Amino acid sequence: MNFLLIIGGLVLLIFGGNWLLKSAVSLSLKLKISKVVVGMTVVSFATSAPELIVSINAALNNSSDLALGNVIGSNIANLGLVLGVTLLLGSMNVSKNFYRVDWPVMMIASILLFLFLTNDKVIVQYEGILLFTFLVIFIIYLLKTQKNNNIDKLEYDIPLSGIKTTFYLVMGGLGLWGGSELLIKGATAMALDFGVTERVIGVTIVSVGTSVPELAASIIAVIKKEKAISLGNLIGSNIFNILAVIGITSIITPISLSDDRLLTSDVFWMLGISLITLPMVLLPTKYRLNWKNGLVLLISYCTFIYFTL
Repeated sequence: MNFLLIIGGLVLLIFGGNWLLKSAVSLSLKLKISKVVVGMTVVSFATSAPELIVSINAALNNSSDLALGNVIGSNIANLGLVLGVTLLLGSMNVSKNFYRVDWPVMMIASILLFLFLTNDKVIVQYEGILLFTFLVIFIIYLLKTQKNNNIDKLEYDIPLSGIKTTFYLVMGGLGLWGGSELLIKGATAMALDFGVTERVIGVTIVSVGTSVPELAASIIAVIKKEKAISLGNLIGSNIFNILAVIGITSIITPISLSDDRLLTSDVFWMLGISLITLPMVLLPTKYRLNWKNGLVLLISYCTFIYFTL
């Protein structure tokens, strides 16, 4: 029964996130906001909505380990699982912005999360404000310096009617809320049933579930031979997960760590997998990743799961 709650919650989160994305992009196009702004802000926030809602709901229900595990596990899954599988199916060109901007910001955000947790095992309101402020500065910098950069074609280029936009907005919100409720209940109950911690459920089942949209999009992109996903998209997702999801959640309610393995193990896996992407991009062939890189990432992710369970 608990497993069905988790599956049902994940399905609602996926559909809810997709509906929210449709309405957000449609609204932005109606307001004649540029695609650059839409791609860097609206789409990024919408695709991070499942992690955000799950983390806020978990923290409010005194399941902070689930909230932290969801974000840390999602960041590991984005690079280890999603990028790994994508590279096994085809090579990927990497923009120079990766090492100039994206990767350094991701590492700074990851290190800030580590330092805040190491300090007192609690991320309090002012720390959340610092994380979110960093995100705002990052977005402003991107908008000012990358106005002429090409943005991949958005999935929804034609604005919907006002009624459809409102419908998808409402249904998306309800889907995310209902999905998070089911997922939190199922995950916490399953943790009790199997005698494992919420942290284990968070960094495995929940994190993979909230990364399913990215994984599905990457596989479809490879099959269609479209550049619908890039390393920059995944790095951006990781940045938003820490700065937006953890930032906003901790502004609403403090996020306290109970299971020390989140700090002594999981966060180091996140930092490690994030770190190795830099030499992969620069060596031996600059700005291109291939199946060998994907194999290393996927093996790293499987090793992480093995030692976690």
